[in-house]
Amino acid sequence: MEEILESIGISMLPIAELRGGIPYALLHGVNPYVAYFVCVLANCIAFPIVYFFLNTFHTRLIKLEWYQQLFERFVSRTRKKVGKSIEKWGFWGLMVFVMIPLPVTGAYTGSFAAWLFNFKKRQAFMAIALGVFIAGIIVSAISLLGIESLSFLTKKL
Repeated sequence: MEEILESIGISMLPIAELRGGIPYALLHGVNPYVAYFVCVLANCIAFPIVYFFLNTFHTRLIKLEWYQQLFERFVSRTRKKVGKSIEKWGFWGLMVFVMIPLPVTGAYTGSFAAWLFNFKKRQAFMAIALGVFIAGIIVSAISLLGIESLSFLTKKL
């Protein structure tokens, strides 16, 4: 049970997300279906966290110079990373961006991009959730293949 809770925590971290949570769970013997389910659900929580922050604390913090500079840098980086695909493909561009299991392409950046590009909340959540579900499948498959390959190699040695 402890491994599942730790996997949930890792999946909720902005940098690690599913790329950290699912492999951690699998390496600690959690059933692959359970690992997928709990990590994906935990990662989907990023959307309300980001929207809650941006709709409450952001409006107060933006008055602080250091926060404003940090925020502008993050906006610039996000626009550069996702701007073209979202402007061209909308919902599908956002979903694909979240789906790709690379650093800073997950639910947190996707949620921020959806807020930044004025997506309707329901549409943004659906795109992000679908992207997270697919990313979970990709990360699970890669993790299981990697673990299986390592166990195969250790049996040969």
